[in-house]
Amino acid sequence: MAVLTSRFADGLAVDSDLVLAAERAVRQALSGLSGPPDLVCFFICGEDPEEVTRAGLRAMRMAPGAEVIGCSATGVIGDSQGVEHTSAVSAWAASLDGGRATTFVLETLRMEDRFVIIGLPDRDPDDQVAVLLADPYSFPTDAFVEHSSDVLGDLPLVGGLANGMRGQGSVRLFARGEMYTEGAIGVMLSGPIHVSTVVSQGCRPIGPTMVVTRSEDNLLLELAGQPALARLEDIVSGLDEDDRELVASGLQIGIAMDEYAEIHERGDFLIRGILGIDPEREAVAVGDVLDIGQSVRFQVRDAAAADEDLYELLDAHAEERGRIDGALLFSCNGRGSAMFGSPDHDALALHDTLGPIGMAGFFAAGEVGPVAGHNHVHGFSASILVFSSAPGRPGGGERAARRV
Repeated sequence: MAVLTSRFADGLAVDSDLVLAAERAVRQALSGLSGPPDLVCFFICGEDPEEVTRAGLRAMRMAPGAEVIGCSATGVIGDSQGVEHTSAVSAWAASLDGGRATTFVLETLRMEDRFVIIGLPDRDPDDQVAVLLADPYSFPTDAFVEHSSDVLGDLPLVGGLANGMRGQGSVRLFARGEMYTEGAIGVMLSGPIHVSTVVSQGCRPIGPTMVVTRSEDNLLLELAGQPALARLEDIVSGLDEDDRELVASGLQIGIAMDEYAEIHERGDFLIRGILGIDPEREAVAVGDVLDIGQSVRFQVRDAAAADEDLYELLDAHAEERGRIDGALLFSCNGRGSAMFGSPDHDALALHDTLGPIGMAGFFAAGEVGPVAGHNHVHGFSASILVFSSAPGRPGGGERAARRV
């Protein structure tokens, strides 16, 4: 059943007939609006890519006066719940009250020794945010997002990497009334709308914050003047058995985003994975390039830490933003049942903290969202685009931007 609001609404339909599910989900979302839709987003989980295509084309025809985008996924979110690996469609509709939605389609062209991305709309001064849905198998999402500021300035990017139940070749993207099997699509939101972002990376720090004193590309060689591996071993030796198991199952590292902060706590870091160790060089390989002088802190991830992190960020965001009307949620496909034992966790967290708002999304193969004002691609995160009735309290938005 759709969540009714004046400006945002969602719908969810679980049905082996994906075309019928698309009709029901979009109809539910549209019926929850008090005015005509300006933007409709939909997300489809289905085994057969051809059926996903038929469902997506049907969904796009149901809101002829709106901008419509959508994608395939291995799970969808709507009606305050998640549905994984089951034929289902979720939909989200928005009336933007004077705001504008401009759909775009991105292509990658090979130009001599480099790739060029074409299709981005020209920037307008009142652009607020861009939603990005990408095929992870054909589109260089990491490079595009990390260098997005070169073209988009400080414009936030929020979204996720689509997927299909059959992996590579089964991804479907929908925009401008067409279906695409590669590249990326999205929508630019502009004008008098109030949007903000929350990115929950779901990690808990272990050990102290340390300064990188020697590195080589993505090899972390020294921390605070000592071999990086020795520092890590000292930290692990002081952990209890449960935390040692978390280290063994997937150690992370947090890169401090604000070097001038007096302390660095959870939420102040960009989380990247530990790829391995080099015993001969006493080095730690990191899933990013580290520079001398950066502050880092090792991290672990478990359900309890991820739950606490998401709720804390959403509670603070709700307090700062005031009345919240809608949200788009892009949750990692490694969360849901795999992390929390239920596909509903992240959707219920938004319902618990933000209220019965119009909210939908999907389980992504990677999430896009800003941390400390810079756009990044994340893993095991929940990236959320929040729509509120008014700007946050003076100063609140800046604090939120640093924390998320």
